[in-house]
Amino acid sequence: MMSFEMNDRKKIGLGLTGFGVFFSFLGVVFVFDKGLLAMGNILFISGVSLTIGFKSTMQFFMKRQNYKGTISFGVGFFFVVIGWPILGMMLETYGFFVLFSGFWPTLAVFAQKIPVLGWIIQQPYIRSVCVQFRIH
Repeated sequence: MMSFEMNDRKKIGLGLTGFGVFFSFLGVVFVFDKGLLAMGNILFISGVSLTIGFKSTMQFFMKRQNYKGTISFGVGFFFVVIGWPILGMMLETYGFFVLFSGFWPTLAVFAQKIPVLGWIIQQPYIRSVCVQFRIH
């Protein structure tokens, strides 16, 4: 059975993942700076690998149902590195949503438990939009 304890490797992995998201955000804010975007991608992938382990990362990205997302994310990363950051980020975003689509329900339950955000999500108008688009 998988261990859910928080050892040093997982802490470093979560930190790298967070920095990866932060650098990617900065890359978008600074008009698609390819250096920041590439660094964000590298930190994100290395952080995920450290958090869940190299073998689990490879199994996740190489699942048959994840091929479309993996290829899209990889091609997007390649486009960012060669200097086409807008096209690369569009492909990466699509790949990210395809790869992590199974985690959205878990994320929605978690978001509802956050004090202010949970209250906002449970408002009738927001709930009707979520039901319409099957987010919740």
